[in-house]
Amino acid sequence: MSNKTKQFKQLLQSPNTEFLMEAHNGLSARIVEEAGFKGIWASGLSISAALGVRDSNEASWTQVLEVVEFMSDASRLPILLDADTGYGNFNNVRRLVRKLEQRQVAAMCIEDKLFPKTNSFINGEQQPLAEIDEFCGKIKAAKDTQEDPDFTVVARVESLIAGWGMSETLRRAHAYREAGADAILIHSKKSTPDEILGFMTQWGNAAPVVIVPTMYFQTPTSVFEEAGVRLVIWANHLMRSAVTAIQRTAATIQRERSLQNVEGQIVSVKEIFRLQSAAELEAAEAKYLPGESSKTTGPSGAPAKPSSPAEILR
Repeated sequence: MSNKTKQFKQLLQSPNTEFLMEAHNGLSARIVEEAGFKGIWASGLSISAALGVRDSNEASWTQVLEVVEFMSDASRLPILLDADTGYGNFNNVRRLVRKLEQRQVAAMCIEDKLFPKTNSFINGEQQPLAEIDEFCGKIKAAKDTQEDPDFTVVARVESLIAGWGMSETLRRAHAYREAGADAILIHSKKSTPDEILGFMTQWGNAAPVVIVPTMYFQTPTSVFEEAGVRLVIWANHLMRSAVTAIQRTAATIQRERSLQNVEGQIVSVKEIFRLQSAAELEAAEAKYLPGESSKTTGPSGAPAKPSSPAEILR
C-alpha cells in the first residue's frame, strides 16, 4: 500500500483545514514540497497549458498520466489529480484508477460534466452536466477498482457553476457521497464565498468538503476554517506566476539583446542542478562507476568527455 495514499487520507481526516498547491510538472512538484505544503493538486488547466493545448481534453489521458508520473517521482507528497470527467465513461475511470495506483498517485478528482470537458470559467452556464446516475456509476466503478483502501476519490459538483442552484447541488452531492465518494469538491465562480458557505451550512459535515477559491480569493482563510472546509486548493498560481516571469524575461532579452539585466533576476544554473538532484547522481557515480582513472581517459588514452551534469559541476 502507498504511503502517499495514507498521507492524503490523513489530510482529509485532519481536524484542521489543510492546503494543496498546484503543480504541473516534476520541477514544480519538487518546489511545492520544498515550500512546505502537505499535498499537490495536479491541475488539469496548468498541465494542459504547459503542454500548449486547451483545457478541453486536448491532451489525452495517457499524456496527462505521463506528466503526473514525473510529478510523483519528483516529490514525496501525495497528489490529487484533476482528472476532469474521468476521460470517458466508467470503463475509462476504471483503467485510470489502476494506472494511478501503479504510479503512487494518492487521489483523483472527477467532475460531473460531459466529455470532453470545458474549463469551468469559460461560459459555465452553457455547459451541460452529466446525469446523476451516470456519474454515480463512475464513482462506484472507481471505488470497486481501487486496490489500495486509502486511495481517495473526490467528486466535483459543477451545478453552482452551471447555475442550477443550491437544491440541485445538495442533491448531487448527497448522491455522490452515497455512491462512495470520499470527499466532495464544491466549485463556485462568484467573487464572494456566499455559495460555498451556504452549502457548508446545509451539508452538515456529511463528508469532507474541498474548495477552490480562485475567484473569491479575497476571502480570509479563517472563514473557510470556521465553516469546516477540509481542503483548500490553490489551483493554478504556480503556472500563472511562471507565465508572468517567462513573459517578462523573454521580452527583456528581446528588447535589450543582452542578458545583462536578466542574470541577476533569475536563479542560477546551479540551483536548477540542485532541484534536479545532480549531487545525488555525483554520489552514485562515485559508488557505482569504475575508478577515477578509467573516467578521465577514453579507450585511446584521450581525455573523456563529462558524462553527466554532476561531472560538469566538478
